[in-house]
Amino acid sequence: QVQLVESGGGLVQAGGSLRLSCAASGRTFSRNGMAWFRQTPGKEREFVAGISWSGESTGYADSVKGRFTISRDNAKNTVFLQMNNLTPADTAVYYCAGRRVDANYAYTGVYYAYWGQGTQVTVSS
Repeated sequence: QVQLVESGGGLVQAGGSLRLSCAASGRTFSRNGMAWFRQTPGKEREFVAGISWSGESTGYADSVKGRFTISRDNAKNTVFLQMNNLTPADTAVYYCAGRRVDANYAYTGVYYAYWGQGTQVTVSS
């Protein structure tokens, strides 16, 4: 059974940093595009950052460019999201998502076959 498990969320003050991790099990994701999405109550899930299977290509939402960095360690089947200079607007549940094999990351959630359960990030002012 394929599982994506996020960790690293929590409460942080504005200007602080967090590093989210997404560990995959059940199969290797070394040939899959991966991404992070986030969602707040009453809003649609939004794309945050994506990364190609090799890690050479990445993409970010405009709201996080220059502050967030996505990376991956295929040997450990893990994807990371380093979040710096956090603001209250970054408060959300963050989800890890994986595409099917040989598919690059996409900006729309409908293209992802695998999802984690989410991890809460709360940024206080």
